[in-house]
Amino acid sequence: MNLHKYFSICSPIIISIALLGNAWAGQVVTDDIREWAKQAVKNEKSVETVTSANTLAVLYFRNMSGREELAPLQKGLSMMLITDLSIVKNLQVVERARLQALTEEIGLGVSGLVEQGTAPRIGKLLGARRLVGGDIAGAEQERIRVQSRLLDVKSTAVIGQPASEGLLDELFRMEKDLLFDIVKLLKIEVAPELEAKLRKPCSTRTDALLALFTGVDASDRKDYEKAAESYRKAMKLDSNICVAGDALAELQILGLISEKKRSGELLRSLRDSTSLSNQLPPKPELKHIPTPNQVPGRTNIDVLFQ
Repeated sequence: MNLHKYFSICSPIIISIALLGNAWAGQVVTDDIREWAKQAVKNEKSVETVTSANTLAVLYFRNMSGREELAPLQKGLSMMLITDLSIVKNLQVVERARLQALTEEIGLGVSGLVEQGTAPRIGKLLGARRLVGGDIAGAEQERIRVQSRLLDVKSTAVIGQPASEGLLDELFRMEKDLLFDIVKLLKIEVAPELEAKLRKPCSTRTDALLALFTGVDASDRKDYEKAAESYRKAMKLDSNICVAGDALAELQILGLISEKKRSGELLRSLRDSTSLSNQLPPKPELKHIPTPNQVPGRTNIDVLFQ
């Protein structure tokens, strides 16, 4: 490749990496993250329960509505809450990619609300003192109810049960209802400037959000071309949608989608992305929660999530 052409493509990436450093966390579950999950489960007995009260993991929500079209919300709601809570000062949040890797390693599938008796295990493996999980329900065709639960891993006590309901098109509002209830239950004071930032929705278009959520799930299944297609669709429906631009750029940086589309779309995504960050590091890293280096024999788990 011509060196001038090479550097013209790579320079924005290098600059982006330098600007962001370790603050960025992607959506792709890399081999490194899967290896972390494998070792965490293998050496489980040596891991101590995290004592810091400001460490939090947001688990996937269960779809209890009987409506298949709501399945993307299981990971989508979790992703939106993680994205928002990650910018709350003094709160350490486990990245979604690590949750997904651990979910795969212990064979949970997309599950939701944690049972009190098994909460200590998932909390220890993820390095979190507090856990958020929940259910999605909705008997009526156009309305849904999101019921969550905040648990303390150490005591297994339920701290609170935030909930919200409304039309599917009000999904962005319901996520914010849960978000601020969780922050309140954690007794975290939010400055006005941060509150304004937190109130900004990922998107007010439900079709764009569903496309984004579909992309995240496709990425987890290693169907990266479908993931990229879904991210592009989300950005086409809402050019200001969160996460999608960065997630598409991540696929391109990691070489997981077609090379012929890569350079032009990468530059556009880095230029146009309006999510919390526009930049990518060389590889995803555990930003908030220390990785368990020793975690021994895998134990059976009959029911981890209710």
